[in-house]
Amino acid sequence: MALVLGALGGFISGRNTSSERDSEKLSSKMVKSAPAKAGLDARVKSDVAHENKRAKRPLNIVQISSMPGSTQRVQAMLDLYANLSSSQFELEAAKLDQLPISERILASFLLFGRWAELDPTAAMAFSGTMGYGSMFVKPTILQGWASTDPAGAAKYLAANPREFAMMGNGRSAGGRGGVSIIGAEWARLNPSAAMAWATSLNDGRSEAISAVVGQVAKLDPAKASQMLAGMSEDDLVDAFRSVAASYGAKNFTEAKAWIRSLPSDQQAEALASAIGGLSVEDPLSAAEEVELMSQGAAKDRAVSELVGDMARENPQTAAEFLKGQGSREAMRMGVRELIPLWVGKDAPNALAYAFALEVGDVRDSALQSYVMSNTAEDPAKVILVAENIQDESERIRSMSIAATRWMREDAAAAKEYVEQSQLLPEADKNRILNGGGWFGGRFGGQRGAGGGVSR
Repeated sequence: MALVLGALGGFISGRNTSSERDSEKLSSKMVKSAPAKAGLDARVKSDVAHENKRAKRPLNIVQISSMPGSTQRVQAMLDLYANLSSSQFELEAAKLDQLPISERILASFLLFGRWAELDPTAAMAFSGTMGYGSMFVKPTILQGWASTDPAGAAKYLAANPREFAMMGNGRSAGGRGGVSIIGAEWARLNPSAAMAWATSLNDGRSEAISAVVGQVAKLDPAKASQMLAGMSEDDLVDAFRSVAASYGAKNFTEAKAWIRSLPSDQQAEALASAIGGLSVEDPLSAAEEVELMSQGAAKDRAVSELVGDMARENPQTAAEFLKGQGSREAMRMGVRELIPLWVGKDAPNALAYAFALEVGDVRDSALQSYVMSNTAEDPAKVILVAENIQDESERIRSMSIAATRWMREDAAAAKEYVEQSQLLPEADKNRILNGGGWFGGRFGGQRGAGGGVSR
């Protein structure tokens, strides 16, 4: 019995020990397999989610256009175009005409930008079938192309300059020119190669250099400043302004130290640009720096840019600052930045400020900016403001703008006013009454949002 009990005890003890070991082995296997299982579960869930997303994704741009929510439509467009093969883009591009103009512009930008990344020559070839609309999509195609293959985009631009003639070499009424687009995109990929290409150009050399240096300066103004060494004065005109503005925005103390290293005849313009960069984030500090500048064109430019930044927060403060400047040119430029922003916040006080100015070119600029920017007011009232502009060409221009708006809202009343006006010449009356508006000839566009200096 003792032997049996001992054997049974040993057997039970052995079973327990063996079970514990087996449990430990099993637990160890479970622990080791847990990450793999978790990874597998995550992949399965991801695949399921991807399939569900594909199942729910709209099939074409027309369906997307009917979706509620603007941001959802944009995301759906991105999803649609991201999953197209290069052969499918042409079919989707043909559907863009079915969209409202506002959505067509956005969809065109997304579609042609993506198409250009995959098959830029096909995208360019298709744009050639779009007639007048091609001038709007070619810059987008060129930018998408340059974002992945800047050397190829540059070769195409050089071989087909007429396709981009409306864009110009550098900045134009419609935005950046071809060399500027390529220069900025190339600089994102390889600044050294981008600069080598830019300096090799004959046409558009300075614009390309400025684009390259300006892009580098956004992240590293110190590096961009080193790229300016040895450049000719013509090449430096826009480039060093870009560096100074980025320097001023990032570290104004370092910017001033760099500016002091420049030739004396370049320092004022560079300082104005640096102050412009500073004023975007800290207009009050920028105002203190402006007060230390000597009178001249550089200070006038700095004042006008600063006024625009101040007016975004408080137009009244900006107006008071502007009145304290001793330069009429700074005042004239400044009100073109101030008034449009003030109109958006408080149009009656903006108009009162404009009328309170001394009669002359500054007051004319303020009144004209009011007419240009106030699209919420009754055109019948806005045109009466335009009548008070002293400069004849600017008065006719402003009255034509207001009258054109009025014709769209109340053609009979506007026609009666135009026909009886003693301030509008017969040629301008005929153009307005025949739907010609104020475009063309002397009624070309202005610089900046309200006719002011654009940066």
